[in-house]
Amino acid sequence: MVFRGDEHDTIAAIATPYGEGGIGIVRISGPEATRIAERIFRPRRGSTTLATHHIRYGEIVDPERGRVIDEVLLTFMAAPKTYTRQDVVEINCHGGFGVLQRVLEVVLREGAREALPGEFTRRAFLSGRIDLAQAEAVLDIIQAKTDEGLRLAGEQLRGRLTKEIEGLRGSLLKILTPIEAYIDFPEEDIDPPPTEAVAKALHRALATVERLIGAYEEGEIYRDGVKVAIVGKANVGKSSLLNQLLERGRAIVTAIPGTTTDVIEEAVNLSGILIRLMDMAGLGEPRNEVEREGVRLARERLSEAHLILLVVDRSRPLDDEDRSIFREVRGKRAVPVLNKIDLPPGLAAEEVMKETGMEDIYPISALRGDGIEELKRGMAGAIVKGKLKRGAGELVPVNLRHRRVLERTRVVLEGVLEGCGRKIPWDLTAIEMRRSLGILGEIAGETTSEEVLEMIFSRFCIGK
Repeated sequence: MVFRGDEHDTIAAIATPYGEGGIGIVRISGPEATRIAERIFRPRRGSTTLATHHIRYGEIVDPERGRVIDEVLLTFMAAPKTYTRQDVVEINCHGGFGVLQRVLEVVLREGAREALPGEFTRRAFLSGRIDLAQAEAVLDIIQAKTDEGLRLAGEQLRGRLTKEIEGLRGSLLKILTPIEAYIDFPEEDIDPPPTEAVAKALHRALATVERLIGAYEEGEIYRDGVKVAIVGKANVGKSSLLNQLLERGRAIVTAIPGTTTDVIEEAVNLSGILIRLMDMAGLGEPRNEVEREGVRLARERLSEAHLILLVVDRSRPLDDEDRSIFREVRGKRAVPVLNKIDLPPGLAAEEVMKETGMEDIYPISALRGDGIEELKRGMAGAIVKGKLKRGAGELVPVNLRHRRVLERTRVVLEGVLEGCGRKIPWDLTAIEMRRSLGILGEIAGETTSEEVLEMIFSRFCIGK
């Protein structure tokens, strides 16, 4: 896919979500933004000349018909002190779809073209106002669903990852500089750098790369959430538990086994972490084709889960079906849940501990809500354990694209290190070191292809 825009065009878009609201914004950016604004804006008082970074009260008028479309607040911001480093105009209208669309139509008729997805942020990147990692952070901020996810995105927008990459590239340049001096100036009798010193420096650089790669998995939890599968045989109370965790009725609950035949997914904020709950069909033996498909889907989603809530009916003894499910989840991160404590007991917690090898068991009543808060704390602890060593504000924000770049860098540097052991020629070492620097440059966008840029910015909404 090729980017179809021209950064010298004047672009416009509705920058607020479609629908009814108190305020909606039409944003214009480009060399013709001021001219267009002066053509369609009629101030209620004072001069028609727009002063930068001032808000003016007035009306948007259709120049062809002379009709007033809406009363508005208009802000003009002169380049380069704007988001795109171009002239920018923002028109604050009433937030109805009809009025916003009408204002946008007039702006487009006066010479702007409709912006492509992410084109405003793309211009901020192309103008050097932000780098590519910071541009990605803008989207992460828009999509953040928890305070911790927002804090992580904020760290990226402030350039935390860029600073780390700059430090890493600086370390690699320190290794490369004496190598290239030895290659490029043989008449100066410059000695080659000691191989041991180069190897030691490469080990330090690789440790940094590994640390940054390791930050991805931890940050992913804050950014994308944790998939939690609610697992157990039919009629143990999985759907009732889902409703309790959501604090609302989402899943149908009946006394008839096999009510849930599809995977129900819902999200909830738990201690600043986005939890993606998955209620699914019981993993027992299916009785018909519908249940067979439900079990197939359940097993498919189970393989994707970061955490499992293993639900057991405490009012009944364990049976072969329970034990089969225990075997299925063995080796996975799971929290055993003993449901139906409101009924006479038919099963001791010690027996579940013995069968599963799991010690922290949570007795609950999904019907009455008993033990749910303790279970939530246990879920948070299981997620944090071995995964979240730091708060989001302390993490280096690394997304999937960054991780892949870092993994490619690691492969190259490991090859250079291995070459040092074999004492390969210094010119080959220099070539590979330069290659690693070029790969790292993709994170900030210094050496990124047009296709990658298109992929990143196409994920944005049109008005950003």
